[in-house]
Amino acid sequence: MPRYEFTEGSSSKFWEITLEGTTLTKRWGRIGTDGQEKVEEFDSKAEAKKAYDAQVREKERKGYTLAEGSKAGGDDDGGEATAESAVNPDLEAAILAKPDDVKGYLAYAEWLKGEGDPRAELILLQHSAMDVPAEQAARVLKQAEKYIEAHAAELLGDDLQEAVSEETLKLEWHLGFIREARVGQVDYDSTADVPEVLRKLLAHPSACFLRSLTIGMASFDGENEYHDVLAVLGKAKPSKALHDLFIGDFEYPDDTEISWTHVGNLQPLYRQFPELRELRVRGGEIELGQLDLPELRVFTVETGGLPLAAVKSIVKAKWPKLAALEVWFGSENYGAAGGVNDLQPLLDGEGVPELRELRLRNAEFTDALCEVLPRAKVLAQLDELDLSMGTMTDAGAQLLATNAKAFQHLKLLDVSENFLTKEGQKRVATAAPSVVSGNQREPYDEESRYAAVGE
Repeated sequence: MPRYEFTEGSSSKFWEITLEGTTLTKRWGRIGTDGQEKVEEFDSKAEAKKAYDAQVREKERKGYTLAEGSKAGGDDDGGEATAESAVNPDLEAAILAKPDDVKGYLAYAEWLKGEGDPRAELILLQHSAMDVPAEQAARVLKQAEKYIEAHAAELLGDDLQEAVSEETLKLEWHLGFIREARVGQVDYDSTADVPEVLRKLLAHPSACFLRSLTIGMASFDGENEYHDVLAVLGKAKPSKALHDLFIGDFEYPDDTEISWTHVGNLQPLYRQFPELRELRVRGGEIELGQLDLPELRVFTVETGGLPLAAVKSIVKAKWPKLAALEVWFGSENYGAAGGVNDLQPLLDGEGVPELRELRLRNAEFTDALCEVLPRAKVLAQLDELDLSMGTMTDAGAQLLATNAKAFQHLKLLDVSENFLTKEGQKRVATAAPSVVSGNQREPYDEESRYAAVGE
């Protein structure tokens, strides 16, 4: 039991405190006596730990100091509410092999129960909400929410618990483990260290089956940079569980301009997360490197200025299962480079045998795309084609309409947010069975057409 003493003038007092689970035990009195004892019970370990810390700080403010030979925190290191989370690699491997089979989680629950780990009860509680009427499921899930809150210190640890309370970290739980997570600063007053929160999250046993990860604002102070975030991701323990990754979940221009955000080099991530199904990136200064994600189904890059190196990375990528590709090219003023000629391997359908949705958006060369797309080999395999947010004129719309036969198989053709007149919209409406052409913009003059998103 940690012992604190206060000696000043005629005062000679001691104060001792210990924390065991949800129980606080205190003893105090004059040095040399047994003193008095008081026991306090709390509803959760987190509440008990909070009270422990507050009372120690109060005594220290009053001048109490740790007695010689006494250890702060006692035998259980200050009543640390974060117990060592139990880990069983064999059971984890079984779940990863069949991530949608609840039997693996239930087997883990039995083992965790023997270890006294609170995730055991959470697995069983969330499992009981499956395959039951909606009203009953809602009640059980409410119970699960309260259970997570009550056992947050044990399920997450103090640092992640604090990040959740500050809303820097938002979590969705599934069968006792974190299924989805979002990490990001909340507003301009936030001082949260996003890379550090992310590092602790990825290293925590509760996140070993993390399926979906979203990164919001890394910093509201100055330019929003993800270099440190990418460094954490690149050094994280390789995971076959992570399927969805979104870097750059912010509102522009409200949070920051899209080109004021610096993403950095994504190359190291491909090795760490080889099972990614969806990758979405928003921002500027994007380096894609050699794209090697054989399981990827959806790839989206939203930028105000896509560099030529990134364009080349996209067209050289081998994506045997990619079904949807969305690329924002942006403005030359913000680093965009490349054009139709650089996209030729993609237009020829190289490396994308399963591609069904192609979105070539926010481009300064939309009319040039309208000229080559009717003859593009990839067109025949597409269900949807999106040329929105670009610089299409009535001339481009006429090219699509003249070659309408090439687009008749499309379920959707999107040419919204370009520079079409009412007449141009009428023409393009005949190019495919379903055409979206609303929200057209008007240029100041013939030379002032621009991609919708630059800065």
